[in-house]
Order: sequence, then structure tokens, then C-alpha cells
Amino acid sequence: MTATPASPTGGPENLTVRTRSSVLAQLRARIAGEVFGPGDPGYREACAGFNRMVTHRPAVVALPENPFDVVEAVRFAAEEGLRVTVQATGHGTGVPIDGGLLVNTSRLDGVTVDPIARTARISAGATWKTVLTAAAPFGLAPLMGSSSGVGAVGYTLGGGFGWLGRRFGLASDAVRSFELVTPDGTPRRVTDSSSPELFWALRGAGAGSLGVVTAMEIGLVAVSTVYAGNLFYPVDDAEEIFARFRDWAPTRPEELTSAVAILNLPPTDDVPEPLRGGSFAVVRGCWSGDVDAGRRLVDEWREWRTPLIDMWDERPFTDADAISMDPVEPMPHLVTTEWFEDLPDDAIDVIARRVRPAAGSAPLVVVGEIRHAGGAVARAAAGAANDRARSGEFLLELIAAVPDPQGALAVESALRVTRQELAPFVTGAAYLNLVSGPERAARAYAAFGAGNRRRLAGIKAAVDPSRRFSRGDIV
Repeated sequence: MTATPASPTGGPENLTVRTRSSVLAQLRARIAGEVFGPGDPGYREACAGFNRMVTHRPAVVALPENPFDVVEAVRFAAEEGLRVTVQATGHGTGVPIDGGLLVNTSRLDGVTVDPIARTARISAGATWKTVLTAAAPFGLAPLMGSSSGVGAVGYTLGGGFGWLGRRFGLASDAVRSFELVTPDGTPRRVTDSSSPELFWALRGAGAGSLGVVTAMEIGLVAVSTVYAGNLFYPVDDAEEIFARFRDWAPTRPEELTSAVAILNLPPTDDVPEPLRGGSFAVVRGCWSGDVDAGRRLVDEWREWRTPLIDMWDERPFTDADAISMDPVEPMPHLVTTEWFEDLPDDAIDVIARRVRPAAGSAPLVVVGEIRHAGGAVARAAAGAANDRARSGEFLLELIAAVPDPQGALAVESALRVTRQELAPFVTGAAYLNLVSGPERAARAYAAFGAGNRRRLAGIKAAVDPSRRFSRGDIV
């Protein structure tokens, strides 16, 4: 085989046409899972992720059937001088791979729950839906995010701020151990006692940077029923609603994780009829304490102003997807984020003006959400690898759909200009689970304080001196 070795500067590596088939045959002989090269049936499907803005073009794709396949695939990459990228569902993809090896872990989807220890062992490709389904019969829940279709491991490696966050912290805080294949192909069980530095780094700075996590063990929380949902108000009231939320949310108990948003909903059949094609200002969240107490908190909004539509209700936590109402079908989109310590009126005006569509115009940004943090999210920041990515009071997420390639530049420009206008009001930190594409790699440094960046660089140099895993969160 002829291959270009991995280089610190990150050039693409490709198998030559003459040797491609023989090299793919070598990897096929080493693993039980499937192996694809460009042009093979199944190659495009194996490369595709949820976010269709990202197009991987690896020289080789491996779909492991078991953790041993991962070991062999990574060793193969090390022997052949190929860089490695990892993907399960493809929700949080950064820079796409061009050449090299893509390890698609989606077939490693097993989940087992220990109801006595209140833990779950989650394989690399399992989604939060699988974890929820396994944990719910025991009255337990994971610290998942806004969509159960997201891969649990990748989400957790990036931190993971979900609807139970203010009470219990980030998903990464719940990790007990990782099963990791390091860049040289060595399988390791990583815990706080066995490998404290590596364990620290993986919890919040480990997405695609330090190897392939084939499984993790997490702690579960005793949550089965919540009071959660959305209040829909006229979109023209957004500034007033955001300002009220800014003053209201920080005084609420930590059992409540809440947000305000402007939603520009598409005129499609998967959107409920009363909401289809409309724009709304929304008060949303999840209360995980006593249901009656949660209802009284939300009544403060109902008494202030009657919503157009009221979808807050007592519900099983397995119905958590109803809070954010994220799309379930793959789509091209861009996501960006900023942190605020406070939300001055000028910042609210920028967000409302940029997200609310002008009369007669189609919206570029489909969701502009401000989530209240603090609580357990901020309390654990000092000891976390991604300290800056969890220290603010309010977290902004902007999601823009990209209907066609020609529209991508306009969408990128709209997000960039919005961030520029917000620059005087933000902390400059980045929450990496809410950043997509090249911006994720460009802003990775902003998730970590200066001291943590130096510490992470040392861990990276020790574990991956060849920078074989170079498309993750550690720069």
C-alpha cells in the first residue's frame, strides 16, 4: 500500500487506486464488521450523518461489530499512517475527514442497566433513546440532551447540557468509566483512579481527540415523571418575554432547567397543525421536582400573560423530546453558540431582530434559544476540563437550516454577523456541543481556560503524539 503518513498540519491521506482494493481486503480480513472504500455499495450511507452539511470522504470506512473490531481498525490506521475520525449518529460533526479512516460505531448499540447501582453501560453507537428505554422501567433516567436520537457517547464526551442539567450537572459529570481504544490501538479502561488525567480530559474534551470510546458507564438519576413543555406566545412579544425570563429564571430552584426561544416552524406535516409554518416566542423547560410545585412556577407565566398555546404538562421523562421538538430526519444545518453572564436589553434586541423573520421573508435562523444555566452546571466548572464551556449564566443556541448549497453562504453570513453584533455582551466561551462544522474546530480553544488548555495539550501529546485523532475538540 502507498499512503501519505499523518502530519501535524493535517493534510489529507488517500490510498492509491492501484493498492486500494488489496488494502481494503486486509482490513476486511481483520474485523467482523464491514469495510468500504469510495465507490463501494454502502460507502455513502456509512459516511452520512444526521447533519448533511458535513460530507466525509474517507479512504476507508469501518463499521465495527464489536470492540475488538475497533482495536483492529485503529491499529490498521496506525500501521498505514492514516488519520482517524469517529462517528455514531453524526449530530455533532466538526471538520469532515478527507482521506484516512472513518470509524462508524453505529452498530455498537448495546445498553445494560444495573438498577441497584443506578448505572448504565452504554456502547459507542447507542442513542439516548435506547438508554431511556432501558432505564425507565426502574424509575431512572440519564442526563441526556434535547433529542433522544443523539448518540449518547459523543454527546457526553462534549459535555452534555440537558433538561436535567441545573439539578444534576452535565452528562459528563455522571461518567464512572470509559472503555477507550487509544490512537496506537491499545484498549484501556479509564477511570478516575486508574488514569485520572485521561479520565478528566475525556469528560468534556474527549470528542474525537484521544481515541475511540467503545463504551462508557454512567450514573443514572431517580427521575421518572417531570413537569415540562412549552408556552407559545406571539413572536412580536419576544423582547418582553426574554427580558422577563432574564430576571425570572435565576431565582427559580435548581429542579427547573428552563429556556426562552424564538421558533420559526416549517409548514410541514411533522409540525402540529396549530404551529405549522408559524413563528412564536416560547417559554420552555423541565421541572424534575414535585409536580404541583412545578405547575405553580409555570402558573406565574400564565398569570402574567395567557399563552396562545399551552403545552406544559406532567409527563414521563421518556417523553423529553416533546420539550425541544428537535427534528428527527437528517437535514443540513448550521449551529452556533455564545455564553452570557447577563442579558442586557441590547443583546436581547439583537437576538430577536436576527431570529424573528422579516415580514414576507423566509427565516434563515429557525431556532434562537437562550437556556438558563448555573446550578450544578456551573458549580462543577472549576474542576472540569471544559471549565469555560459551563461557567456562564445564559447559553445561546442558534440553529439555521440550509435548504440548498447555494443558501449556505447566506446562512453562514447571518450567523457570523449575529455573533459579531453580540460580541460586546458575551463571555467569549464556546459550548462545543452547540457548534458545528469548521467553526467547532476553530473555537475549540474557547471551551477551556488557559490552564486547562495547557494541561489538555500535555495529555494529547502523551496519548496521541502523531495527532492521528486530529478532528476533535482539543486543538
